[in-house]
Amino acid sequence: MIIDGHSLAFRAFYALPVDSFQTQTGQHTNAIHGFIAMLINLLSNESPDALAVAFDISRHSFRTEEYPEYKGTRGETPPEFKGQIPLLQEALHAMGIRTIEKENFEADDILATLATEGGAAGYRVLVVSGDRDTIQLVDDNITLLYPSKQGVSELTRYDADKVMERYGIRPEQYPEIAALVGETSDNLPGIPKVGEKTAVKWITQFGSLEEILRRQDEIGGKVGESLRENAHLAVRNRKLNRLVRDVELDLELDQLKRGEIDLAAVQQVFAKLEFRTLLQRVAKLAGAEVPQGGATTAVPLAPEKPEAKNLIDEELGDWLGKIDEPAVLIREVGTGYEVGIATASSSVLFQWIVGGRDYAQFEEWLASDAPKIFFDAKQQIRLATAAGVRIGGITGDVLVACWLIRPSTAEKSIAEAAFRYLGEEVPEGDPNQLVPDEGSVADIATLAWYTVRTHTAAVERFASRTGDIYRDIEIPLVPVLAALEHRGVQIDLPLLQAHDAELKARVLDLEQQAFAAIDREVNLSSPKQLQEVLFEQLDMPKTRKTKSGYTTDAAALAELQVKKPHPFLDALLAHRDANKLRQMVETLIKAVQDDGRVHTTFVQTGSSTGRLASTDPNLQNIPVRSEEGRRIREAFNHAPEFETLMTADYSQIEMRIMAHLSGDTGLIEAFNQGEDLHRFVGARIFGVTPDEVTNEMRSKVKAMSYGLAYGLSAFGLSKQLGITGAEAKQLMTDYFERFGGVRDYLRSVVDQAKRDTFTETIFGRRRPFPDLASPNRILRENAERAALNAPIQGSAADIIKFAMIGVERRMREADMASRMLLQIHDELMFEVATGEWDALEAIVREEMAGAADLTVPLEVQVGRGANWNAAAH
Repeated sequence: MIIDGHSLAFRAFYALPVDSFQTQTGQHTNAIHGFIAMLINLLSNESPDALAVAFDISRHSFRTEEYPEYKGTRGETPPEFKGQIPLLQEALHAMGIRTIEKENFEADDILATLATEGGAAGYRVLVVSGDRDTIQLVDDNITLLYPSKQGVSELTRYDADKVMERYGIRPEQYPEIAALVGETSDNLPGIPKVGEKTAVKWITQFGSLEEILRRQDEIGGKVGESLRENAHLAVRNRKLNRLVRDVELDLELDQLKRGEIDLAAVQQVFAKLEFRTLLQRVAKLAGAEVPQGGATTAVPLAPEKPEAKNLIDEELGDWLGKIDEPAVLIREVGTGYEVGIATASSSVLFQWIVGGRDYAQFEEWLASDAPKIFFDAKQQIRLATAAGVRIGGITGDVLVACWLIRPSTAEKSIAEAAFRYLGEEVPEGDPNQLVPDEGSVADIATLAWYTVRTHTAAVERFASRTGDIYRDIEIPLVPVLAALEHRGVQIDLPLLQAHDAELKARVLDLEQQAFAAIDREVNLSSPKQLQEVLFEQLDMPKTRKTKSGYTTDAAALAELQVKKPHPFLDALLAHRDANKLRQMVETLIKAVQDDGRVHTTFVQTGSSTGRLASTDPNLQNIPVRSEEGRRIREAFNHAPEFETLMTADYSQIEMRIMAHLSGDTGLIEAFNQGEDLHRFVGARIFGVTPDEVTNEMRSKVKAMSYGLAYGLSAFGLSKQLGITGAEAKQLMTDYFERFGGVRDYLRSVVDQAKRDTFTETIFGRRRPFPDLASPNRILRENAERAALNAPIQGSAADIIKFAMIGVERRMREADMASRMLLQIHDELMFEVATGEWDALEAIVREEMAGAADLTVPLEVQVGRGANWNAAAH
């Protein structure tokens, strides 16, 4: 079997989506994945004795020397394809497959040479290529496998009969047809007015191209005239499309015999390429299996999996006392729990009867400070808490470790993590199989064994100060977040329900107002119907064009309302706002549990910057500046046994971090003197005293100061403030003239990120940005804007997390009854027990203000009230 490497790799590249096959480092792998998947099928179906894959070295060959325009119409190689061929060759070598290249020749010539030699030596030869020129090789010994239009998954088998059926000529006559017709992909123009049917007719009539050209005067009409005028093109084309069958390759056919698959090497390559599903297929091809431990009958891919013991009572306690930092996994099974505990060399598996005498030592050990590793430790704490048992001693969490390494595409399961960091397949079974085969799904002790080993491998991958972030922030934060989720926050349900009824009535009223403005009813949530109303019935100016017409998003409608006010737009925009609030209130009402509280889930690994996310329900998206948003916040109150709520947040934390990172003396002076930052900056920009800075000036400065940290352009600033582009540009110029440190920092942070391909927070949290090197301008510019703010937003996330850990620890040490309930970005919320306000306020202020040592003070604002809105400050 002889395979055209570049031809098939290109087809695989275009058959598989580029964005779905990309490693964390930004390397695209779709061509490699598609090629190897096709190759596995070929080897399984055909079982060749000898095998080679031929590649082009470059676009230059003896053909371009003969005709420089040869293949000249082909565009530049897609940047996403570049770099895939060397990695593909590395994978092929690990699979024991020879790759061949020859200077000044194309892969087709290598195929022709080896196919000819193989046929002469008595081999049945299979040529695999997507280049039609290889049809000329087909004979009694040589068969062409040609990919269909669907990519490389389907191959058409061309023997002499199939060629005759498809083209009406013998295989050796195909290049003569191509010489007459031309080949667009090779930039070989054919005879004008001569198509495939005419060429086949002539070849059938005259027998060969040589005879056609010798007797060209016999061909009449316009087509004959065209042949006589352009006969030289057919001569040139035939010279160039003739494949060379005697390239000196310096190898014997015996050297192409299939070598053994080096599964250890394949494992390493596939781990680098981040392929999961192909390893099992390659192992099967090698006559081996990758069972639970990852071991194979050919090459040991992993340590042998220990056989899980079933221990209870004193035996279990004795074993737990001897092991160090094992992985622990707990899962619900029916009405009970199943537990797996493992080190790299031993494991236990048992059914846990909570409170049972046989498991007292296990429960005591679980609650102790003995070091333990988990996967998604917060979920494990939730399970144990439901069982009435505490988990202590959390020193590792594979889910969190993987996220720190790859914050945008972290592994979500033990199987994914084990494959990436160990290169091993975890038996997961067929999700469509109701009763999985024995051994096809890993038991919980096996999963614990993979967890402990994956944790070691992942931690070894930590770069720079990532280990400090892991040990000092993220791992200590896990039990804090679990406690917040368990506590929840008290909700005034009747107040929410009354608000919901009002919003429903308002939505209906606004809907009727909208209908009245256009004298008919439409679906206000349908972009298609809105487009018809706005741009046809009301003849509004067209908005930004999209695939489905013209956009009807909120920003576009607000702009339309400025350009061409209309009662329908008034009602529509108000309807959208009211409906959004109604949905928010309905979600909150549904989330209230039997204890009268809402228990949100904090997603620790939910962002690339390090910020916490809130879900089910999302409590971070409740508006704070609108009257309606404040009414929703009034429903968040404290339980009867507590005295009040406390809220505490950082004042202008991102601008303070900007001052620290940029070292700008002006910003640092403003914060250290305790002045109103935006008035201080406004005074410098507009050349007035701080007292003379108007509210309008202050608003402009505030929008610009925050916008600059997010890559706001002069155009964006002009749109946001409703000023001209020239005024916005001048405003930014004046700003940077007076705050040069900010300008220099914003320039340097992206330049540094381009060199490093990542950004770092003050504490060392890294965020990779592979798209900074992307040839795609849109991806690159998006990455530049994100990289601009990542160190600032990430540092703010680190600081509030440090504060949460410190506050929770000190409240526990003081044995307080007060409780921390929520984190909303830069804000914390507490239920304050009677008599504990002063002590709690002191702890909160000290821990929040002292969470980071900056060149400017961290100012903390504290509020008190019966509900969230009343406690605002």
